[in-house]
Amino acid sequence: MTAAMTRTVGDDTLPAAGTWSIDPSHTSVGFSVRHLGLSKVRGRFSSFTGDVVVAEDPARSSVQVAVDVTSIDTRDEKRDEHLRTNDFFNATEFPTMTFTSTSVSGSGRDWQVTGDLTIRGVTRQVTLDTTFEGTASDPWGGSRAAFTATTEVDREQFGMTWNAALESGGVLVGKKVKIEIEAEVVLQAPAAAGGEA
Repeated sequence: MTAAMTRTVGDDTLPAAGTWSIDPSHTSVGFSVRHLGLSKVRGRFSSFTGDVVVAEDPARSSVQVAVDVTSIDTRDEKRDEHLRTNDFFNATEFPTMTFTSTSVSGSGRDWQVTGDLTIRGVTRQVTLDTTFEGTASDPWGGSRAAFTATTEVDREQFGMTWNAALESGGVLVGKKVKIEIEAEVVLQAPAAAGGEA
């Protein structure tokens, strides 16, 4: 089974070429942002879909993800409702944020996935520092792979400029947002021999 899930490219062990779909129940899409310039507030999105298409040539692989921003959860319903308003995500008008890769580079376990991140209808280029964590077979005969990915964005570049000044100086909410993804994906369609995924 392992041989079907991985292959060797040069000196690297990589996932088998094909389409791998995100398993939402074993994937987390999280973020953190500074509060009062001190501690980090952490949150997550509970609803998302996505595919990783691994090509025979790893550099031609691609990633596409869609996240339902109304599913935001920071463990504070009042704060979550505020984040859904026009001060932040404007979820009524823009209920989905997306990431579509434009290039992939790297080797071994460490990769850089660059692409277009769209939030509130604004698109900016970001690079996800991505680690391939390996593969495993599940009890139901499926082939799975895991990846972790991180990046940092400036929320104001996406029109999320709301803030509150503090008497002591500084602001209530940090501009920089760290995005952290733990993804488990399931092989859906292996690539045809000799072809691209």
